[in-house]
Order: sequence, then C-alpha cells, then structure tokens
Amino acid sequence: MTLRADARRNVEGIRQAALDVFRTGGLTTPMDEVAKAAGVSKGTIYHRFGSRRGLIDAVVDELVAERIAALVAKVQALDGPLERFEAYLRGIWLLQFDEPAANDVLMRALPDSEPLSNLCDRACEFARDLLGDAQRVGAVRADLTPEDLTHLILERGAVVRACDQQTRDDYDRRLGFALRGLRP
Repeated sequence: MTLRADARRNVEGIRQAALDVFRTGGLTTPMDEVAKAAGVSKGTIYHRFGSRRGLIDAVVDELVAERIAALVAKVQALDGPLERFEAYLRGIWLLQFDEPAANDVLMRALPDSEPLSNLCDRACEFARDLLGDAQRVGAVRADLTPEDLTHLILERGAVVRACDQQTRDDYDRRLGFALRGLRP
C-alpha cells in the first residue's frame, strides 16, 4: 500500500523523532516523548508502526547497527589478535556508555524484537571469533569463555546504568583494568 505524501512525512517525522529520543534516553523512553518530539499523537505512532517494538524495529539499524558495523570495520583493520580483541571490547563498552539505545540492545532490553536479537547475536559472534583468535596465540586467558564475554558486556551495561554520574574518561580508564584482567 502506497502512503499519501502527508502520511509519508508523518512516518519519516516519527522515525527521526524516535532516533533522537532513543539515542538520548534509550529504548525504554516513553512513547509520549517520541510523540511530542514528532508532533503527533501516540495513536498515530501506533497506527503507523503497530507497537513500540514495531517502531524500534523500524529504526534499530540506523540507531545501533550502523555504529556496530563501523566498529567491526575499524577493528578488522587492526593488526594482531590482542589489539583487535581489546579494541572491539573497549569499543562495545564505550558504545554502551555513549549510546543508551546501544546499551539497551546489547543488554537485550527487548528480547522479543527479532532485529534487536539478531543484531546482538551478530555482535556476540564477532566477539567470539576475536576471542578465539586471541586465545590461539596465547594473548588472552585460556579460561575465558564466550559466555564470559556476554556477561562482561551485560555487566558493563549494568555499570553504565547504575553509575550515570561517572565521566567518560573515568569509565574508559576502568575499562583498561578490566581488559588487562583478561590477559594471561
């Protein structure tokens, strides 16, 4: 079904508002805030997207997937398994700090969203591959498991949520402690 021009403008306005609101407040931001930012009613959002999840599913690639893809590309260009492994973890952890929506994705705040689950699964799979490469050359502890990596990402997300008064520099400094603890 082709939308009228005004309906297309509404949909695009809602998408842009959702991107702005979710970037700053995360995926659990009330729909009232998205509606206010878009200049429409909540009913219009639900009419166009079906549900909160429908709206999130419609913007998740632009909201988070592009940032993770850029991080993956940056990491792949690095030399050495330890450098790639640590750069990816640090990048994911900083993304969690910088982007509340990314933190929500990585913490699986909406487990019933297929696009979010797929995105999270791809990020975890890449981390597992980096872990395996780093372990094969003896650069990372042999007892570190892929499940440990998942929990380290979840723990960082909890820290970001609980310690929202820390500066990015302090947070990044503490990431160094965590990363050094993963070495043999």
